[in-house]
Amino acid sequence: MALNMTGEYVLPIARKEVWKALNDPEMLKRCIPGCESLEKVSDTEFTAVARLEAGPVKARFKGRVKLEDLVPPESYKIVGEGEGGVAGFAKGNAAVTLSDVPEGTKLVYTAEASVGGKIAQLGQRLLAGTAKKTADRFFDNFAKALSE
Repeated sequence: MALNMTGEYVLPIARKEVWKALNDPEMLKRCIPGCESLEKVSDTEFTAVARLEAGPVKARFKGRVKLEDLVPPESYKIVGEGEGGVAGFAKGNAAVTLSDVPEGTKLVYTAEASVGGKIAQLGQRLLAGTAKKTADRFFDNFAKALSE
């Protein structure tokens, strides 16, 4: 099952600082909902473990994330995949673009994800809502962490 999402956030921080935070494993770990670990493997690769809930399905996903098409401090593409045991699998990518606005930095993302296994049986509306809610929680956490 495929999911597509887009989002836009204005952060009251300079673009270089937002870029730095988006590439900081400790910052990302603090902001990703359910993240148990995020380890840097190389300058562009991470391994991660996250506990996620979608309706009645709760799973612990282990996966890899890779950053591609880096144009600092303007844009990159995040590509990831994870296994959740009996819950199934998830993979996807997100294009992230940063631009200067009077209030600070505008972050725009376009994401595509696909899931399979038990989690895919939940239905597109539930999964799309859960995915959007998770993305919104990440960016809310990210904005709060940037202002601390």
